[in-house]
Amino acid sequence: MLQSYKLCAGTASLRVVRQHLHCQTQCIHSNPTNGRTHRMLQPLHLQSRLPDVGVTIFTRMSLLAQQHGAINLSQGFPDYPGPAALMEAMVDHLRAGDNQYAPMAGLPRLREAIAAKQAMLYGAHYDPDLEITVTAGATQGVYTAITCMTRPGDEVIVFEPSFDSYVPGIRLAGGIPVPARLDADYRPDWTALATLITPRTRLILINSPHNPSGRCWQTSDLDRLAGLLRGTNIALISDEVYEHMAFDNRPHASVAAHAGLRDRAFVISSFGKTYHVTGWKVAYCCAPRALSEEFRRSHQFITFCVHTPSQHALTDFMQARPDWYAELTAFYQAKRDLFRSAIADSGLHLQPCEGTYFQQVDYGHLSDLPDHDLARRLTVEGGVAAIPVSAFYLQGEDRRVLRFCFAKRTETLEEGAHRLRLAIKTIV
Repeated sequence: MLQSYKLCAGTASLRVVRQHLHCQTQCIHSNPTNGRTHRMLQPLHLQSRLPDVGVTIFTRMSLLAQQHGAINLSQGFPDYPGPAALMEAMVDHLRAGDNQYAPMAGLPRLREAIAAKQAMLYGAHYDPDLEITVTAGATQGVYTAITCMTRPGDEVIVFEPSFDSYVPGIRLAGGIPVPARLDADYRPDWTALATLITPRTRLILINSPHNPSGRCWQTSDLDRLAGLLRGTNIALISDEVYEHMAFDNRPHASVAAHAGLRDRAFVISSFGKTYHVTGWKVAYCCAPRALSEEFRRSHQFITFCVHTPSQHALTDFMQARPDWYAELTAFYQAKRDLFRSAIADSGLHLQPCEGTYFQQVDYGHLSDLPDHDLARRLTVEGGVAAIPVSAFYLQGEDRRVLRFCFAKRTETLEEGAHRLRLAIKTIV
């Protein structure tokens, strides 16, 4: 009897050991109320595809501004409403019941309006049925273009400083981001670019008017790029979300208007930027038929379609206000001039702003403080938030430059400039 007990005890101990080992991956317990046994998985050991990517600088600075009651000149969104007629059109379509799925490529009437706009402004004739796709914001448009073209090991050239979504999108697609450094004046270095092109280069991604620098590419720049790409199988993504914010009578040089580049390019623009409705997240991609077919193969599984009443409202407004684009350019040029004038005596060096709604300032002659540190101190101590431009570089290059957004009401810009002038005196 004693021997039987010892045997059972030994067997039980062995069973406990085995269960303990099994519980390294699963935990077993009984529910005292119903006697059922449940398996609770231990936390998975994840291998991140973006291990060095955290919360975006835009989210962090906007949150910091909110926490400290700072004027937010960091993130690029207006603090004023979109046009009243556009808002009313949205409400009308919501109430009319236009709330179900739109076609995958976008409402036909909106794509026709986009085609008419591209023809009017750039002499580009895109087939609205086959060559225009409405996207859930420009970020999705750029990401879709990257994913539909990039295979593991492909190289994608990106001009730095660059918007922060580009490089993660390339990595998620299995591509290799290759930074092409803009020069000290934020112009392309064509000699350096030529050395970066290899047999593995699949895409080049450009952005003009350029965020964060405010520089605008010229037609001569597009000519140089076309010459480099002639005879290659390299496609182009052109992020043109600030197309209607090119100042001082400077025409926007769109890839859509360039015969040597249009046939290899995804041209992406944004209704959010154009109509002060960034939260609507509606944009579009124009590309020749073969590229659009590939684009839509990915698009349909990334988002499928875009908010229906927004598309109807945007179509109505585009048809009613074809003059909006010229007014928008003058509107933002006036805001640029107001902000530059308001901080002219701040001691900061104002870099040229040819387009977008961003103004860069250089403070390197005043302080060696890292740009992330200065941006934080301006927000917390000075009550005005900016973006450190090192966030736009793959390796975090710090040129002691900050970016401010002037897409704000006059009183916001004036108060922000006042706080900035005071903060620079005390912090720097």
